[in-house]
Amino acid sequence: MTWMLESGSGQSHGARLRALIEGGETLSVPGVYNPLSAMIARRVGFDVLYFSGAAFSASLGIPDIGLFTLDELTQAVRWMVRASDMPFIVDADTGFGEALNVVRTVKDLEDAGAAAIQIEDQVLPKRCGHLDGKTVISAEAFAEKIAAATGARKDTLIVARTDVRAIEGMDSAINRGVMCREAGADIIFPEAMQSEEEFRTYADAVGGPMLANMTEFGKTPYLSADRFRELGYQIIIFPVTTLRVANKITEELLTDIKNKGTQVDWLDRMQTRRELYDLIDYEGYQAIDSELSFEKRP
Repeated sequence: MTWMLESGSGQSHGARLRALIEGGETLSVPGVYNPLSAMIARRVGFDVLYFSGAAFSASLGIPDIGLFTLDELTQAVRWMVRASDMPFIVDADTGFGEALNVVRTVKDLEDAGAAAIQIEDQVLPKRCGHLDGKTVISAEAFAEKIAAATGARKDTLIVARTDVRAIEGMDSAINRGVMCREAGADIIFPEAMQSEEEFRTYADAVGGPMLANMTEFGKTPYLSADRFRELGYQIIIFPVTTLRVANKITEELLTDIKNKGTQVDWLDRMQTRRELYDLIDYEGYQAIDSELSFEKRP
């Protein structure tokens, strides 16, 4: 049913995500990069989706170094949530400023429908978590941001991501995780762990709900969701996977069209017109239009 007719579940997205976590489920959470990909993920059967700052930046044709604005992010999240009616973990990078700015960030994104808001401890311009050359703020300043975020939210969950493992080592990363948990963070996200042992050590030391990043071509070994669960992680994100695959396939298709002047070899790999219309509920919008028509009123 189109979002223009849906009344919603009556439960906030934050409450839905919290219930899933408290229910003990292992959540495989794909990154999606536009409302249509979010709708596909919903149809496939995922329970939670991830709004990746890296994927959003790339979709705008810019690198993931904190160049988009809070208003741009908020509007994009609003469309994603509206189209899919799904709980989203939203990557808000460094929170768009200091603690006071984080308060506004949380309020704006919660108003847009975010189920969880992720804040990290890097210094702008930030870098991909699996690249070298990162710089982080002090542990105290980061805990201050997390406390500001938890104080500003209603029922949206707060995710504290720390990138300090690659800079100061595991002890510092564990210390920040503990400080953020004490500051009120609901979920701890240690970025760029490099082995199963590191993941296990971190989860054992910090405790509580944990998030692991199963990105491609990074420092983390490829592990399954079941294995992450055994290591103490309940939420596993795949932040840029869908965008990377879509881009690769699109490039191959366009190359074929450029070389052959036709797309016919790709027809059996395409979403049909009927399938697309069904996904976006084309008939639902037609029904709304019909109901609004004066000509058809008695």
